[in-house]
Amino acid sequence: MSTKIRLMRMGKIRTPFFRIVVTDSRKARNGLSIEEIGRYVPGQEPSIMEVNSERAQYWLGVGAQPTAAVEAIFKVTGDWQKFKGLPGTEGTLKFATPKPAKSIAYEAAVKQAMDEPKEGATTMKKKAQEKLAAKANPAPVIEEVVSEPTATEEVAVVSEQTATDVVAEVPAEAATTDVVAEAPATEEAAE
Repeated sequence: MSTKIRLMRMGKIRTPFFRIVVTDSRKARNGLSIEEIGRYVPGQEPSIMEVNSERAQYWLGVGAQPTAAVEAIFKVTGDWQKFKGLPGTEGTLKFATPKPAKSIAYEAAVKQAMDEPKEGATTMKKKAQEKLAAKANPAPVIEEVVSEPTATEEVAVVSEQTATDVVAEVPAEAATTDVVAEAPATEEAAE
């Protein structure tokens, strides 16, 4: 019986993966296989190549012929060098860095959630944010200096007097033509 070690394509159109199988060479290409000895996933970085080395050595020793693609995979994993007695049996296979367990990521997220403030909603409305910012950073208080009222301020304060009465109340040194000209501009004087 002539046997071949082949790749059998599986998966979707753009995400293939392959099974490394031992088949009878007289059967159909994707027909029934004798044994599955590994798998190859080229879509990841680095590619995943898993080979049951013991079973691969057995089938190579019995006389199974690997296809060119399977021979390349065996060279990367070191199984071909082991079978031929060549140096480099450790192979050149790269391993992906292990991903952290999902439980560790979950615990970190829970711990971070516990550190967040407990008040109100997580995202505040715009007005609420402005109020909170105003409380956190109060506006500086401007102190007003109280001084003696000038002639023009006296004119504005007097509400029921006529323009002529206002001019009479203004001290002589402050009564100028400017003050008299401003007096009719108020609403009370215009009436």
